[in-house]
Amino acid sequence: MSGVRHDEVRAALQQKKKELTARLERINANLRRGYEADSKERAKQLEDNEVVDALGNEARDELRKISAAMQRLDAGDYGICIECGLPINEGRLQVYPYADECIECAEFDEHRRRRS
Repeated sequence: MSGVRHDEVRAALQQKKKELTARLERINANLRRGYEADSKERAKQLEDNEVVDALGNEARDELRKISAAMQRLDAGDYGICIECGLPINEGRLQVYPYADECIECAEFDEHRRRRS
């Protein structure tokens, strides 16, 4: 990968990391707020918090993937599938810049997870 592309990818990953960090801060603030005294309203808030917490988990997972992609950039391994060692398709990396597997390996892993 060229140095220019490397810098573009790093900038995009850093921007996404910044956005996710801000989202996590909002999610955490939402989860820390108090509950209403009314039991029906409290039940609705608890249900909403479960959804918000799931969104937080997704954001944390995405942040972890971004950090790993930045480490691969530093190591010179960015764009190489961690499973088979072949290059990851450029189109996949444009859509999913922190992809660590080629589409074939990712589909295989997804299939295996569904069967487990």
